[in-house]
Amino acid sequence: MTTTGEEHAAARQGPWWWVRWRSALLDGSLALVSAVECGVRGVGFAGDAGIPVAVGVVFGVLAGSVLLVRRRWPIAVVLVSIAVAPAEMGYLMGVVGLYTLAASELPRRIIASLAGMSLLGMFVVTFVQARRLSDSEVRLGEWAVPFIAVTMSVGMTAPPLLLGLYVGARRRLMESLRERADSLERELQLLAERAEERAEWARGEERTRIAREMHDVVAHRVSLMVVHAAALQAVARKDPEKAVKNAALVGDMGRQALTELREMLGVLRSGEGTRAREVPLVAVAVAASRAADEQVEGPCLEELEELVGQSAAAGMVVALSVQGEVRAYAREIEQTAYRVVQEALTNVHKHAAGAKTYVRLAHRMSEIAMQVENEPPPEVGSSALLPSGGNGLVGMRERVVALGGVFVSGPTDAGGFRVSAVIPAS
Repeated sequence: MTTTGEEHAAARQGPWWWVRWRSALLDGSLALVSAVECGVRGVGFAGDAGIPVAVGVVFGVLAGSVLLVRRRWPIAVVLVSIAVAPAEMGYLMGVVGLYTLAASELPRRIIASLAGMSLLGMFVVTFVQARRLSDSEVRLGEWAVPFIAVTMSVGMTAPPLLLGLYVGARRRLMESLRERADSLERELQLLAERAEERAEWARGEERTRIAREMHDVVAHRVSLMVVHAAALQAVARKDPEKAVKNAALVGDMGRQALTELREMLGVLRSGEGTRAREVPLVAVAVAASRAADEQVEGPCLEELEELVGQSAAAGMVVALSVQGEVRAYAREIEQTAYRVVQEALTNVHKHAAGAKTYVRLAHRMSEIAMQVENEPPPEVGSSALLPSGGNGLVGMRERVVALGGVFVSGPTDAGGFRVSAVIPAS
């Protein structure tokens, strides 16, 4: 990871501007060697300049010690090395300073300018030294002096400059790779958080779906059972034959409700030997949905007449009318249409017992429409006192809207209640 800001400050372990003690010791050692070199050269410089030797030595030591701040002010180090070059001192300072300058984050134009100045200064110094050597001790040709000057100046300038550029480019590349790794890590963390949010949403959706399925499976048949039980209680002594018939209907409906519950619970428990604690709820939900699609086909529109007949057998005055050409639809469309009619009839049993009810089904070109409307319930009549969970209309609306349909429900002007739904069939 890259360290910037507070993290970078916390990562420092060395004194002052050094990140590590090792860097401080290295710069101190280089500054010491440079100070010794410049101090020794200061003796000759003092003789040539006609100043006291102590002054020349102190000047050299101070100039060489500038290398200590090479990481903080590399430009100052290079400028000092150029300034003391005519005194034939600061060679180590010049080489190390150029390397540090090239490896820094300074603009390339500044690096190129200072490198050119250093090259020119080194060329002049070496040219003068070579000319002096040629005049005093060794006789050199005219071509030898410029050759020596160019070779020495390039040799003292180009290697540290190129090495510094390489190290700086490599350092920037590593920092870029670290930043990219940090960015990818943040993206992965964000994706993980979003995946967790989607998983939580999927859990909620699956719980809602399961609750809706359980409500549709249980509510209608249990409501009919309660209605038949109430009728059975009313006619048990007056009409034993009708009481026996109602008791048989209650038993049939109870068995059907238990069968559908077993199918639903069997789907939810089908894990092929895996433990629930080892499988995420989302995976269980997806598996349950797929298993439900494969194993439990659910009701269809062909069973609508039987559904209406069950309500009629429970004492409801209900009429079914079908318009348009009957055809097959997708399974989820037929199941939703069936559940809407089933829940609407259940609501009539709960809230309008004894009311005359009309069930209308229309097969249209690109959609299927259904409507369940009941008249006002009679003022005097037996009531089974069925509880209301308050989720029937909500569940119907969710089913229809999920398929891109329209759901409308509300009281009629005559005092009854109407439930209407239109589902696209294409």
